[in-house]
Amino acid sequence: MPVTKEEVIEFIANMSVLELSEFIKELEEKFGVTAAAPVAAVAAVGGAASLVGMKQAWDPLPSVLAAGFTTIDLVKAELKPGEPKTFKWRGKPIFVLRKTADMESSNRDIVANGERYTLVIGLCTHLGCIPAWKKTMWKCACHGGEFNANGQQTFGPPPKPFVVPPFKVEGTVLTLGETGPESKAMIDARA
Repeated sequence: MPVTKEEVIEFIANMSVLELSEFIKELEEKFGVTAAAPVAAVAAVGGAASLVGMKQAWDPLPSVLAAGFTTIDLVKAELKPGEPKTFKWRGKPIFVLRKTADMESSNRDIVANGERYTLVIGLCTHLGCIPAWKKTMWKCACHGGEFNANGQQTFGPPPKPFVVPPFKVEGTVLTLGETGPESKAMIDARA
């Protein structure tokens, strides 16, 4: 009774490495070296298929890659001067404040379309609470921390200013999660 190719492949696929090695030796003894070549080829294809499967399991899903970037069009967002808006990036709140003319300038300002903006991750640097905007500053209800319009801590337990996320500016569009020259300059200035 003839054996199909699929049956041979299934038989070989279910073997352990030791069993496969012994099987190849038997084939070599009965039929010569040429009979072992197809078995080795099947084993190599199986190994390659396993590696492809492992790589696919290790690669992040497209949805995860897409979640890494958020774009904010500063004109379309209709930000009112002196009133921050909250956006979401990687599950974190992002505060974007269009500054008024009387608000203090900072080396942390982003300038786009002739306007100055503050861009920060909206988590208190003390324990990670989300502060609320109160007229001219962010106030953290948890322990009384305060941050000015530049994102600098001014009162309470926060040990450092709000964190500025990596960003890139193209015209009036901010892309969060991508480091552009403006973001790099801010990082270098802090170092």
